[in-house]
Parts: sequence; C-alpha cells; structure tokens
Amino acid sequence: MTSPAQVVLVIMDGWGKGPQAGNAILAADTPNIDKLNRTYPAATLAASGSQVGLPVGQMGNSE
Repeated sequence: MTSPAQVVLVIMDGWGKGPQAGNAILAADTPNIDKLNRTYPAATLAASGSQVGLPVGQMGNSE
C-alpha cells in the first residue's frame, strides 16, 4: 500500500504577492521561501473584497 500524498497549508499573514514596484517582500532576502517556491508547487488565495464576502476593496485578514 502506498502512503497518501503529504500537503502543507501555510498561512503567511501580511505576506502578499503584488506588483514589483515598492514591494518589500520582493526586495527582502528570503532564501528559505525562495527555495520552497522553486522546489514545490504553490498557489495563492484571494483574501479580500468580494472573494471572501467583504465589500469590494476592503482588506481581509487571517482570522
């Protein structure tokens, strides 16, 4: 019998993906996160506005 696939859910509050201009995350030295992104598949989720039941343009949170 084979083992089931392993999955890790990581919620990084405040770690957004956005445009390059003025993006502190892209400017920071993040070798561990960079390696994870190169090595494993990943996805992003919408966490604001109508995608999570809030008014359009309203920021969400991780709670």
